Amino acid sequence: MLKHFRPALVLLVLFTVLTGLVYPFAITGVASIALPRQAGGSLIVKEGKVVGSSLIGQNFASARYFQPRPSATVAPDPRDPSKTVDAPYNAANSSGSNLGPTSKALIARVAAATEAKKAAGWTAPLPADALTTSASGLDPDISPQNALAQVAGVAKARGLDERRLRDLVAAQTEARWIGVIGEPRVNVLSLNLALDELK
Repeated sequence: MLKHFRPALVLLVLFTVLTGLVYPFAITGVASIALPRQAGGSLIVKEGKVVGSSLIGQNFASARYFQPRPSATVAPDPRDPSKTVDAPYNAANSSGSNLGPTSKALIARVAAATEAKKAAGWTAPLPADALTTSASGLDPDISPQNALAQVAGVAKARGLDERRLRDLVAAQTEARWIGVIGEPRVNVLSLNLALDELK
């Protein structure tokens, strides 16, 4: 019996070391050399301080900033851990709302968001990504149409010319990768950092 057990145990230990230690460390080492910024989390640094990642959205509540896509992430309620409360961009609990297109709750939420955004100075038509959450709830990017819909409200809150903000959105818009993959997008954190630099 030991004759059959020993090779199995040796193989288990060998493959645990190979696939659990050697392979991950090798891939991490190659990534750190070939793509150091991405391997480090695509962090955005301003004045020597990490302000976020270009891969994970942040919640900007002030009307002086461009707003990200809505987030459906939640966290335990501090008063009752058996319940949850909204916690936008909670990376520890990434999730979508799982509400389908015929959901009355989704329809009511989109209608309320539409009214709130129009009251905040957003211009119509509002794109879908301004009203619906992403699958992860952590999407860092919005469509150029979403950013442009916010220009009037942000310009009013900051006392800036709308044309300058439209030019800023255009400058911050990333094109499709190699011209065909993905959609044009604007990273909200990068856009808001550039916005703070406007005089």
